[in-house]
Amino acid sequence: MPCPSASLAVWSAAWLAGGAAADDVLDALAPWSEAHDVVAADTAVAAVTDLPTPDHAGTGLAALLALARRRSAGNGPDARVVLPAPGDVRGLPGPDALRAAALEAGECAVLAGPALALVPSAVADGVLRWTVHLVDDVPPAAHPSLADAEHDLRTGVRDAADTLAALDVARPRRGVREEIADALRRRPHASWPAGTPGRPLRVLQHADEVEAILLAASGDDPGGAMSSSAALARNDALRPLATAVRAARVAAVAETVRVLTAA
Repeated sequence: MPCPSASLAVWSAAWLAGGAAADDVLDALAPWSEAHDVVAADTAVAAVTDLPTPDHAGTGLAALLALARRRSAGNGPDARVVLPAPGDVRGLPGPDALRAAALEAGECAVLAGPALALVPSAVADGVLRWTVHLVDDVPPAAHPSLADAEHDLRTGVRDAADTLAALDVARPRRGVREEIADALRRRPHASWPAGTPGRPLRVLQHADEVEAILLAASGDDPGGAMSSSAALARNDALRPLATAVRAARVAAVAETVRVLTAA
């Protein structure tokens, strides 16, 4: 899984569709944090949802699932992950407070049926808080097909490598392979619902590998040998690849939800 919001989107959709138990959802989120709590974004959301406001202790994830079930009656189990970045907020609904919070977190889960958006944030050691926003109008899912996203990711890797080589800023440094492998080992390994198709898993694995390479490629040279202009050119070359990673993850989660909720 790319992030806790993706775990929540996939598992809550499977649960709403009757393909998973509530305990399965809770167990699937455990790799992301020892504890999870849930609060409303503000007093207006609290009045509608009966969730505590952010200045109070949060409630458990079971209350969130009950709220999603209550608000999704007749609306279907559609869910998605949104991975916004500055200048790229595709698929992110309003209100403005949600947009700001999701941009700061770099992620959110949108449960289209219940019209809820959930933004995670670490509020204490071992505690991940989910802030619940109400969304009046969920925009159409803004992502390429899984096939297109996979193609764009592979093309992005090739184009970035060619551009970096042309700029002469792609010189290897000692220990980079170990750095990439360590980044992959440290990622949480979350579970998937039964019936999850294999292709989205492969795309997500590739996206994880590319992200680890991006992190390594974005690091400073030992001794700061790279000039500021070269560093800027490198970052410009890598930016489209980072966008391709996000798009691949969004598309993979969307395809997984589509398969798991098909009836």
